[in-house]
Formats: sequence, C-alpha cells, structure tokens
Amino acid sequence: MAAVISAVSFVVVAVGVFIVLRMRRKPKDKEKRRRLEVNLNGRLGDATILEITGDAIFYEYSVRGITYTAAQDISKLRELIPGDPQRLIGLPASLKYAYQNPANSILLCEEWSGLRVGPTNQPSRMLS
Repeated sequence: MAAVISAVSFVVVAVGVFIVLRMRRKPKDKEKRRRLEVNLNGRLGDATILEITGDAIFYEYSVRGITYTAAQDISKLRELIPGDPQRLIGLPASLKYAYQNPANSILLCEEWSGLRVGPTNQPSRMLS
C-alpha cells in the first residue's frame, strides 16, 4: 500500500513541477518554440513581403483560396536578414505554415529562411 501512495505522490509532484516550469517560461521562448515547430512540421508556400519595420516583417500569402496578411516578430532574427531589409519589400518569399492552422506561419527562423536574396532578386545585367 505504501508503494502505491509513494507512486501517486511522485506523479502529483512531477506534474506540479512541470506546470510551474511551463508557467515560468518567457514569451520570447514561446515564440522561438513556435517558429521552430512551424519550421519542422510546416508546409511550404509563397508570400509577398509588404513591409519591414524595426521589429516586424509584414507579408501576404494564400492557402486554399484564402488570403492571409501576417506579421512576424523579427527582433531576435535581425542578423539573419542580409543587407538592407527595405530592398525586400514587394519581392516574393517562401513561407512555412501550420497545415491545421494556416494563419500560423513564418518567413524566417533560427534554422531556415524563406527570404529570397541573391542573383534572382538583382536587376538583370546585359553582357556586352
């Protein structure tokens, strides 16, 4: 009987510790986990970058005939944006979105970038 009470007590304490630790996580940690989860399990799509501010990137995309306008907090990801961010406005980008909730999307995370930079975004040059 004492073994059963000990086992039940252990489970109750473990659940309590888990709940306390989960409540103490910082919002930035939750956002990072969200980005990494969408990156890992999300589907690819195409987006258009609408605007870039100091801490956010605004974009638009369509999934199954529904158009979404979204913003992503990039305050912790600024170093992953190459060059002048303003040159990306109006350009296409790749995004990842959660299949069950297409409004949950990202253009950028610690492990992946949908920003299309490089020769394809440069004006074409004529060779003489």
